[in-house]
Amino acid sequence: MKTYCLEVSGDFACFTRPEMKVERVSYDVMTPSAARAVFESILWKPAIRWHVGKIEVLKPIKWISVRRNEVGAVASVRNAQEAMNKGAGLLGLNVEDERQQRAGLFLRDVAYRIHAHFELLPNAGENNTPGKFMDMFERRAEKGQCVNQPYLGCREFACDFRLVDSAQPQAAAISETRDLGWMLHDLDYTHAADPQPRFFHARLENGVLSVPGWESEEIRG
Repeated sequence: MKTYCLEVSGDFACFTRPEMKVERVSYDVMTPSAARAVFESILWKPAIRWHVGKIEVLKPIKWISVRRNEVGAVASVRNAQEAMNKGAGLLGLNVEDERQQRAGLFLRDVAYRIHAHFELLPNAGENNTPGKFMDMFERRAEKGQCVNQPYLGCREFACDFRLVDSAQPQAAAISETRDLGWMLHDLDYTHAADPQPRFFHARLENGVLSVPGWESEEIRG
């Protein structure tokens, strides 16, 4: 299957470490799940699944600490059910009562080249062919079209993207090698009601993060 390459960039990014329960702290580098989400923002269909193979870091890794106001509650399901049964009810949240100030350690001034291909799923149907989805993705990516605005980890950190022509010379990745430790690979939706995180031992080699395949023995549940 053909591999596509997108260059994405933005002022800020936060690929949140799941072990941080209160404050948001980003991984050093974009995660495979965040890269997959960028491709899905351009083309998502139930018949295909995107697989990220490589992430190139194009700018030095820089950090910024920010304090933000967040809402510390969600709307009550019970109140919503009562309102539906009665035909009226209070469903809103008072932001002043639920506001919390939290610190976050984010990445700033980031740029990546992300490489991925899609897999045609077994239940795709006879009318869904690889060529059909390749044409759709290429047409959308070349025109800068997307289903929803791509973002870098958090929805407030929107990013720009462009389809990279492999025949054209491109800027080199940063010349940095470091052990990134255990990183989130993606969520396993085999049991949709309870998706499970899967991790891999990530290492940046001369600015390139190689991502193991979903069935690789390097992936840990």
